Amino acid sequence: MVEEQVILVDTNDNQVGLMPKMEAHEKAILHRAFSVFVFNDKGELMLQQRAAGKYHSPLQWTNTCCSHQRDGESNLDAGKRRLQEEMGFVCELQEVFSFIYKAPFDNGLTEHELDHVMIGKYNDNPVINKEEVEAFKWMTLEEIKVDMELQPQIYTAWFRIIFDKYYNFIKS
Repeated sequence: MVEEQVILVDTNDNQVGLMPKMEAHEKAILHRAFSVFVFNDKGELMLQQRAAGKYHSPLQWTNTCCSHQRDGESNLDAGKRRLQEEMGFVCELQEVFSFIYKAPFDNGLTEHELDHVMIGKYNDNPVINKEEVEAFKWMTLEEIKVDMELQPQIYTAWFRIIFDKYYNFIKS
């Protein structure tokens, strides 16, 4: 199986090359990524718990889905593709903002990403891919904020960063 490539970018999101995903995370090279936040009509966010077999952050809670765009793939198409692969559904998405973050992990890998944050609406339960996702739940932003303050260790490093930015974005 060919290893997935990530799109290397400069700080203005201009593509500067491609690199195997693991190598980019080992070398902490800036690359393009996306994070999807799916809400229901009650304003609750669908969270996923990462599968136990994930190579980093297993069993931690995070946003609805996130991943990396493929070469030539738009941000929105990538978000829809990954929603289908991980959560078993697709919905319309809207890109709301992007930012750069860097998050090192205990296993020596580092996420250094220019992350495109997208939102969508969906009211049914997902049909999760158990190779990717252990479980899901719906929570309000206020519930997440409180829980994240009480037990930050159960949430992925990038979700804690993104959630703070997203929470401040929607409050302003």
